[in-house]
Amino acid sequence: MELDGVLLLDKPNGPTSHDMVDRVRRKFGLKKVGHCGTLDPAATGLLMIGIGKATKIQDLLMAEDKVYAGRMKLGVTTDSQDAQGAPLETKEVPPFTPEQIAAAFAKYQGDFYQTPPMVSAVKKDGVPLYKLARAGKTVEREPRLVHVYSHRITELALPEIAFEITCSKGFYVRTYCHDIGADLGCGAHLTALSRLRSGNFSLDRAVSWETLDALPGVQELSRHVLSLPEISRLRRQ
Repeated sequence: MELDGVLLLDKPNGPTSHDMVDRVRRKFGLKKVGHCGTLDPAATGLLMIGIGKATKIQDLLMAEDKVYAGRMKLGVTTDSQDAQGAPLETKEVPPFTPEQIAAAFAKYQGDFYQTPPMVSAVKKDGVPLYKLARAGKTVEREPRLVHVYSHRITELALPEIAFEITCSKGFYVRTYCHDIGADLGCGAHLTALSRLRSGNFSLDRAVSWETLDALPGVQELSRHVLSLPEISRLRRQ
């Protein structure tokens, strides 16, 4: 059975985005499969997987704005800017007021430049930065123009802060946390991240890997795949 469309997957913590694509390909015997925007291994949430002819529009789908729910911890910086990295520095967290925290977040609103972290898939002279980082190398990275449309702090329990953010493609939430921590003077790193939305495609329509793994075949998978006309309608909404 030929299948063309997009599968909305609720990615679990642990596997890479490529791992999830490979699982779907192998499980259902599909030839053309790809993802529409990488999630870090420890990140969860919406991973859009293009199947068949939908792989040709992956770049369009990747260009959509994103919504994330994240959690950061003040007082500790890491070499990857998240909880998977090695600690670099630990500082005492002052008793910040809600207004001070709000002001630090407010600085990163609208257009601004963000420097990609060394532990990332961005390439330098054709080599992914994370490979250079593993070799103990640090290289200059060109800042990228990004955009934050909105944000809100959903929980403030120092040293931890939970938040939601709507941002442009290519935005690094890890770096967002790192930079806010630097501005506060105590450092910070990302401890949890979930993608809630990409464009008009939302996590509440996504299916878990456990559900997919229990399906007997591609016929049953097709019921969970958005067709090309459905994708077009959603993108125009």
